[in-house]
Amino acid sequence: MKTLQALINRNRKLFFRDRGMLFSSLITPVILIVLYATFLAKVYKDSFTSYLPKILHVSEKLIDGAVASQLGAALLAVSCVTVTFCVNLTMVQDKASGARKDFDVSPVKRPVLYLGYFCATVFNSLMVNVLALVLCLFYIRKMGWYLSATDLAWMVLDVLLLVLFGAVLSSIICYPLKTQGQMSAVGTIVSAGYGFICGAYMPVSNFGDGLQKFLSYLPGTYGTSLLKNHMLRGVFAQMKEDGFPKQSVTEIAKSLDCRPMFGGEVVSTQEMIAVMAASILILGAVYLVVTAIFIKRNTVKS
Repeated sequence: MKTLQALINRNRKLFFRDRGMLFSSLITPVILIVLYATFLAKVYKDSFTSYLPKILHVSEKLIDGAVASQLGAALLAVSCVTVTFCVNLTMVQDKASGARKDFDVSPVKRPVLYLGYFCATVFNSLMVNVLALVLCLFYIRKMGWYLSATDLAWMVLDVLLLVLFGAVLSSIICYPLKTQGQMSAVGTIVSAGYGFICGAYMPVSNFGDGLQKFLSYLPGTYGTSLLKNHMLRGVFAQMKEDGFPKQSVTEIAKSLDCRPMFGGEVVSTQEMIAVMAASILILGAVYLVVTAIFIKRNTVKS
């Protein structure tokens, strides 16, 4: 346990000492929220208002609050996963700098070494994404606040699940990489593509039936939907209080991916949490198997 703790502290300190990596990780949520508010807010607002009943008067605060909550959910859904790839750069840097050779001849067990990378990635990513969550809450507060303490607690759990998912995913993908150039290329691809396939940039409900069915098999889709459900719950409750027809609220929730479908059935929030937890466990098992195979091969060669 002391060895694992020392490795975690070592990897965390390396993250903070690398000012370039630290700055890029911390600035990412700020850049995203500015870009989202600048370029996506109008798109989200037009899409949201198109589903509102024409006969009802809807306050501007309610519309702005719904748009801000949707933007916040989209930002966190992307940031929680993509930031882990940046944070996990320590694993690749050790290979590029030759530091891993020192670990290979040390008495440190390989599973403990890889667990140290993983835990440090989770802790550092949580630090960055909790900051992102706070920024999102400030933005929502300014635009239109309909959140409760329970919603906030659920959002913290959502962020934790997505960070764990991103950590195991990035650990598997980053494991075979040996240069920072390879890591930068992977990070760029993930940053560019993940927002689309998880439904952050555009609701999955806007895609074609075939693509919707394919995306329903990806856990990231449900991670994004979890955030949207908990950030928009208060908005939907206010709509019902203002006299919105139940069917209209349901259709709006469906258009914003708060009621994702799988096999023709609506996936509940409890089922989404179960999907994310199962995905983390399965990917974690894959990571352990991959590292174990590598260790066994090295042992045979030596």
